Amino acid sequence: MSEFTDIPERAGTRQWLGLTVLLLPTVLLFLSMTVLFLATPYIAADLSPTSGQLLWINDIYGFVMAGFLVTMGTLGDRLGRRRLLLAGAALFGVSSVLAAFAPGPELLIAARALMGLGAAAVMPATLSLITTMFRDDRQRATAIGLWAASVSAGVALGPLLGGLLLDALWWGASMLIGVPVMLVVVLAVPALIPEYRAPQAGRLDPISVALSLASLLPFVYGVKKLAESGLAAESALTLLAGVVFAVVFVRRQLRLSDPLLDVRLFSNRIFSGSLAVYMLAAIALGGVYLLFTQYLQLVAAQSPLQAGLWILPAAIALVIVSTVTPAIARRVRPASVIAAGLALSTVGYLALTQVESAAGLPLLIVGFYILYPGIAPAMALIPGLVIGAAPPEKAGAASAVDSTASDLGVALGVALLGSMGAAVYRADMSGEAGASAETLPGALSSAEALPAEAAESLVAAGREAFTNGLNAASWAAAVLSAVAAVLAMVLLRRIPAGATTVPETEQAVDVSANDGVADRGTVPA
Repeated sequence: MSEFTDIPERAGTRQWLGLTVLLLPTVLLFLSMTVLFLATPYIAADLSPTSGQLLWINDIYGFVMAGFLVTMGTLGDRLGRRRLLLAGAALFGVSSVLAAFAPGPELLIAARALMGLGAAAVMPATLSLITTMFRDDRQRATAIGLWAASVSAGVALGPLLGGLLLDALWWGASMLIGVPVMLVVVLAVPALIPEYRAPQAGRLDPISVALSLASLLPFVYGVKKLAESGLAAESALTLLAGVVFAVVFVRRQLRLSDPLLDVRLFSNRIFSGSLAVYMLAAIALGGVYLLFTQYLQLVAAQSPLQAGLWILPAAIALVIVSTVTPAIARRVRPASVIAAGLALSTVGYLALTQVESAAGLPLLIVGFYILYPGIAPAMALIPGLVIGAAPPEKAGAASAVDSTASDLGVALGVALLGSMGAAVYRADMSGEAGASAETLPGALSSAEALPAEAAESLVAAGREAFTNGLNAASWAAAVLSAVAAVLAMVLLRRIPAGATTVPETEQAVDVSANDGVADRGTVPA
């Protein structure tokens, strides 16, 4: 049953207040992915986890979130998006309390996993509810732009807020941020946001759910292991298992009259093209962002809080560009706007290819301030294009696919470009022994036990090798960003400026097994 028949053609005070409430958990979910960066040493001292447990404390949240997004998005379409949002918010809040007061690493890992499950329920629900709350195309595009800006705000605020809380309280306080936010969501959403459920939802196929998880979870795990230790038996086998289960999943979806995910959507040029552009941009940014933050701390000797402060202006610029992009897209073709932003990012990546280990901080900052806002048009417009290319009753699933593409893109960027940077470092440091030859932190640690002159030489060599790795990864990112810009111009060129619908030849058509009526998607301008 849907209550969205009562939504006015133009959003009023209630809809904008509802948007404000939906943006709060969006900021929180991405803040929770980065807030532990500064808290990790304190958790290690307090709970004494093994190195493997410490890795899972940081990774399990994003791992579970990415794995369950598609399933939760489809469940929202079938059971009710608001209902799933409220359930996910409640789970996130309760598990945040468990994580904050965890007496040992095992419970902390379990609580962080539950937080990821709650986040997977909340994330696609927020975006799909926004697309149905705002019927006016211009207002909808503005709302989606604000949603995209809130994602960046959460990523940027995590390290800053974590540092402030650690100074004033203890590491558990960084977990408790979610409790008041989710309490507001649980109390305000029923009053401000109507329920939506697909009118002909069909039955849920448990086998498809299991296959979805069996494909995404091993794949995401394999990508993370690839980033940690390179291509090894464990990462190769888990990646292969994910691909095999994905093939089985797709074949089953094509046979079902009520698929968990309508994979025929990928035959739509706008749907698949938008996702391809988004993923390439995310791969480029994910890998370079990791190396950029490490350069700030390990080469430029900035504290974590200082590194966060360097990132903040770029994040503010991204928020501003995300907000104004929908207005620009009403006068300029979305393909041109997205491609221009990615071309700007390419220039920023090229600047990073010239950064040096000595006195390279100014050029590093300038390059990052160019490339980071450049991805904003893609972040602001592509979610609307993806959802608009799908039938309205599949908006939750389309939103989940969009979020999954972004998350997988970042994970692949960390794995591929991060591994490239590490390979360059190891090649340059092949003459060194032990940990110094593997990582820059290892070289910095080894230098502490050496005489001053030898230590200075080792640190300089390590920093130069790391910078060479950053340069190489930035070249790869520049190529990926340029390819994404070209794909945007080619695959999305048929969407006119200020479009309210997808051109007829590009529309996604959903033929219901029950009535055979085609339902065409629209693209917000």
